[in-house]
Amino acid sequence: MSEHATDPATEAFIAHRNLLFTVAYEMLGSAADAEDVLQETWLRWVDVDREQVRDHRAYLVRITTRQALNRLRTMSRRKEAYVGPWLPEPLLTAPDVAEDVELAESVSMAMMLVLETLSPTERAVFVLREAFDVGYDEIAVAVDKSPAAVRQIAHRARRHVDARRPRQVVSASETRAAVESFRRVLETGNPQDLLDVLAPQVVLMSDGGGVKRAALRPVVGAEKVARFMTGLAKTKQSVVVEPTVVNGNPALLVHVDGEFDGIMAIHVEDARITGLYYVRNPEKLTRITSENPLTLR
Repeated sequence: MSEHATDPATEAFIAHRNLLFTVAYEMLGSAADAEDVLQETWLRWVDVDREQVRDHRAYLVRITTRQALNRLRTMSRRKEAYVGPWLPEPLLTAPDVAEDVELAESVSMAMMLVLETLSPTERAVFVLREAFDVGYDEIAVAVDKSPAAVRQIAHRARRHVDARRPRQVVSASETRAAVESFRRVLETGNPQDLLDVLAPQVVLMSDGGGVKRAALRPVVGAEKVARFMTGLAKTKQSVVVEPTVVNGNPALLVHVDGEFDGIMAIHVEDARITGLYYVRNPEKLTRITSENPLTLR
C-alpha cells in the first residue's frame, strides 16, 4: 500500500476513478462492464509515458471512452439476445448525487433508457459533452472524429435526447412524497389506491433477465400497471418495500416473503408516477446487496 501511495500512475488514476467510472457507466448502463472498462483503462495507463501527458484527467477520460465504445459495440449483441426488456444496472448512490440535479438526471433510469436509443458514437459524444462538459477537440480525439464532425454528432444527439427526455424537473420533496405514497400502496395491494398515484400513461418495465418472472414487454397505462403490480403481490405471502436512493433518485428495495426481490426505480411528474423500472435480474443486483452507496464524479 505504501508503494502504491507514492506511485504517480496510481495516484492519478485514483484521483479520477469516480469520474472515469461515471463516464463508463453512463455510456454502458452496466456497472459490471464499467468496472471492466476501468481495469482495461488502468492496464493501458500504466504503460503510458506520463511525462508526455499534459492533462492526466483528459488522457484518462480518452482511454476510458475508447474502451467503453469497444465494450458498447459488443454489448449490443448481448442485448439482442436478452429475454424481455433490458434495464440499466441500478446503483446505490450517496446523498451528494441526489443533491446535484444535473448529475442525478444524467444517471437516472429514465435518462439512461433514452441514451440506449443513441448510436455508440452519439452516446459517447453526448455523455462527454452534456454530462461532463468536455471540449469538442478532446472528444474528437477520444472518438476518432474531426471536431467539425463531433459538433454535428453532438447537435444530432442533443436533439434526439431532448425529444425523448423527461419534460419536467420535479423537486426532490415532491418525488419522495409520491414514492412514499406508492410504497404504502404496494404493501396494502389496493388497486384503486394504486390508480390514485399512477399517471394515466404510466409505463412499467421489468427486467428479469430470463431468470426471474417479468413482463416480456413494457406495460402501459395506469389500469394495466395496477393489475400487474397487484397480481405480482398476490402470488406471494408478503411484500415489504423500503425507500432507498438509486441512480441519484428515490427508489424502493422490494422484499418478498422476507427475501430481497429487486429494485424499483421510479420517475415522477406532476406528483404522479410516470415510469416504473423494476430490476429483478439477480446478476444486476449484486452491487445493491454487497456495496456501499457510490459517490460519482
